[in-house]
Amino acid sequence: MTPCELAKKLKDFSEAPFLEARWILDQTTDTKKINAIIKRRQKGEPLSKILKQKSFWKYDFITTKDVLDPRADSETLIQAVLDFFPDKNAPYSILDIGTGSGCLLISLLGEYKRAKGTGIDISQKALNIAQKNAQKNNIKAQFLKKDMRQINDSFDFAVSNPPYIPTDDIEKLDKAVRLYDPRGALDGGKNGLDYYRILSQKTKIPVLFLEIGKGQKGAVCKLFKEQNWKFLKQYKDYGKIIRVLVFQKNTCKRK
Repeated sequence: MTPCELAKKLKDFSEAPFLEARWILDQTTDTKKINAIIKRRQKGEPLSKILKQKSFWKYDFITTKDVLDPRADSETLIQAVLDFFPDKNAPYSILDIGTGSGCLLISLLGEYKRAKGTGIDISQKALNIAQKNAQKNNIKAQFLKKDMRQINDSFDFAVSNPPYIPTDDIEKLDKAVRLYDPRGALDGGKNGLDYYRILSQKTKIPVLFLEIGKGQKGAVCKLFKEQNWKFLKQYKDYGKIIRVLVFQKNTCKRK
């Protein structure tokens, strides 16, 4: 089957049929397997979940139903950190809160070769995937099962892509997200702010890089201001939407 022939079969339910066709054919040329993939795509299952692989930043990551798919929008977090901390030889200590697949921490440790990184998550299944991704990409990282409320250690900076979808909005999401990403990685509570509220109460993180949902900047900034954080900068994603906010704890000094 040629890429064009496969793309025609995918065009009614794929936003990028030619790209997906090439991706599938890179993995298999077996007609039976390809037809099985097409049937799953027809039901709305993302190709990344079917092939158990997704590219992010400079790496390929294992992705399953137990972790949120790495998304291009989240690369904005990596870009923001590199902007604020340009010295790639510095031995930073990095915390990734709600690490999921580990894509953020692993990508950062790939940039900062002398840094040490810890990823925390409440899902052991997600942590297992994160550990596999670190091994797959030859990155040394520590992954711990821990609730963000339990953060007590000090780090140079932290990154987080917490759940931020309002509970009632989850059913409105695209089927590929609603049915195939873990709900726990999506549900941010009634107004989508539950985890930002918890993070704003942390005192041992000097600088925090946060991913946010569309239109959440004002509400998130208000929460952090109330807890004595200083807003430093915002970053837009590839779609020109404000996606990352950077905060500094007023009682700490940035290196």
